[in-house]
Amino acid sequence: MEFARLASLIAATVTTGLMAGLFFAFDISVMPALKRSDDRTLIQVMQRINTAIVNGLFLLAFLGALAFTALALALHLAGNDGGPATWPLTAALVAYVLQLGITGRINIPLNNALDQAGPVDRIPDPAAVRHAFESRWVPANRWRTALCTLALGCLAWALIAGARI
Repeated sequence: MEFARLASLIAATVTTGLMAGLFFAFDISVMPALKRSDDRTLIQVMQRINTAIVNGLFLLAFLGALAFTALALALHLAGNDGGPATWPLTAALVAYVLQLGITGRINIPLNNALDQAGPVDRIPDPAAVRHAFESRWVPANRWRTALCTLALGCLAWALIAGARI
């Protein structure tokens, strides 16, 4: 049981760290670079990213962070009344679930709308498509970054707290 608790906590920390890093990379490099580009370039690049990102490694990190954090919390609750890692694990899970809510309600629908705009060379008003996407997607991604970073910090806290058991 102790090994499973530690292994799930490490897996949760790693996968959540990967997601925080991915969202952070968009905040500090991808979107600022695209902000300096023309409308059609931003649309085309984001359409290509939306296609490329749906792969096994992304899904392992994206869904794994949720699953491993929930598993770590369940295993900690099952032993010794949870111990000192329970509260930071709970906070990490809540933060990650909130990030999923933002992703599902804002980022994914915006990605889908961008894809549905069609081939970039056939979009009649790329400035409007860009504005509709970028004006909401960028702030939502900043929230995802903050929430995943908070979850990662809580998981690190849980690792330290769990080491004291």
